[in-house]
Amino acid sequence: MSTIEKDASASSELLALLREQEDELSELKERLSRWEQSCADAPEREILFSTVSGREIKPLYTLLDRTASQYQDALGLPGEYPFTRGPYSTMYRTRLWTMRQFAGFGTAEETNERYKYLLRQGQTGLSVAFDFPTLMGFDSDHPRSLGEVGVCGVAISSLHDMERLFDGIPLDEVSVSMTINGPAIILFCFYVVAAEKRGISPGVLRGTVQNDILKEYQAQHAWIFPPEPALRCIVDMFEWCSENAPKYNPISISGYHIREAGATAAQELAFTLRNGFEYVERPIARGLDVDSFSPRLSFFFDVHNDFFEEIAKFRAARRIWSRVMREKYRAKNPESWRLRTHAQTAGVTLTAQQPENNIVRVAYQAMAAALGGAQSLHTNSMDETLALPTEKSVRTALRTQQVLAFESGVTNTIDPLAGSYFLEALTDELERDALAIFDEIDCFGGVVPAIEEGWFQREIACRLCFSSENRGG
Repeated sequence: MSTIEKDASASSELLALLREQEDELSELKERLSRWEQSCADAPEREILFSTVSGREIKPLYTLLDRTASQYQDALGLPGEYPFTRGPYSTMYRTRLWTMRQFAGFGTAEETNERYKYLLRQGQTGLSVAFDFPTLMGFDSDHPRSLGEVGVCGVAISSLHDMERLFDGIPLDEVSVSMTINGPAIILFCFYVVAAEKRGISPGVLRGTVQNDILKEYQAQHAWIFPPEPALRCIVDMFEWCSENAPKYNPISISGYHIREAGATAAQELAFTLRNGFEYVERPIARGLDVDSFSPRLSFFFDVHNDFFEEIAKFRAARRIWSRVMREKYRAKNPESWRLRTHAQTAGVTLTAQQPENNIVRVAYQAMAAALGGAQSLHTNSMDETLALPTEKSVRTALRTQQVLAFESGVTNTIDPLAGSYFLEALTDELERDALAIFDEIDCFGGVVPAIEEGWFQREIACRLCFSSENRGG
């Protein structure tokens, strides 16, 4: 058979397959129409079926709800572009997520004791919560620190404090995350020097410093410097870490605070990723190669109440990030396309009344993080709305992750929900909504001008008011 005959035969087979698919879709439409008519005699409950973010949910999703994008383009395989199905090929079959409980209170010695307790209970990474004076760059003896020292985190004012915080903890073996932004460069220096004084090279340190100043202007409001000087400090850290601490993440681009302030899932997704692209553009403008720093950019997302919307959000985040990094910023290293994220269950969903119910909320939020493909996870303790978590409650929160990892079966297969008509449609919707929000931000000329105009703050406030009205609050 000649090449022309082979091509003609292949084309004929393809046309036959397309006709067969069209016939199947037509049949599905007819069956769906009959099904909808049969449901008329069973009226739905009189509630609004929607996600926590207000996204209307249909009663049934089918093949007809998928977009025109082809399977390979939209999903691919785990560990392969566009990473919708996970950033790594074998995911939890090779390595479980890092169980990293956020902790810090009182003095460095008191927090050190809590860290050692958590490590004895099986925690696999540390996460430092600093008090408000530290977050704002004040020493504990500053007049403005009065009444705030050690209240909502650990007080760290010096290198000596940092040394005591990690006394007896092998920094070359345990990854450490530090939630610090305005004075991040100072606290990171304390950490590096504390390790060096113990003979530990920066090159072996693993962990993350949050260092995400843009979301501070948008939602958290613990900032010290104006945007431009703050961004220069961040790029300085990118450059230093890429040369001296290549295993350490110099930033954790954070949607958590944006969501907790009142944003929707789509807003959290869009604001966070657009901030991330701003952090990509600044080093490039300085002359750094995109692949010299992008592989160490990390993320931090909220895991809210709506189970499927949260899973879809993680999937959409990976897809958007990989495409923009490859197509717009011309990153050549696949590690630059790979979005890696920490997740934390949603603090705003916890209640002071009947706090035991928070265990249930946290459990299914944690499952959403796992099914969404998170690389590390903090599970909130049931009593966090009342006080600093007790050892019992923080142990229960950690045990929630351990039961999920070792007893539920969700780690046995990779991305088990892939192909769900509902989940894939929701992922596509979130992606479209996020890209539309990108366009709104670009109308201002980028993230910083939009911050200076107060746009992010207004958008979050409007959404929060809308949610409160719907709750009757």
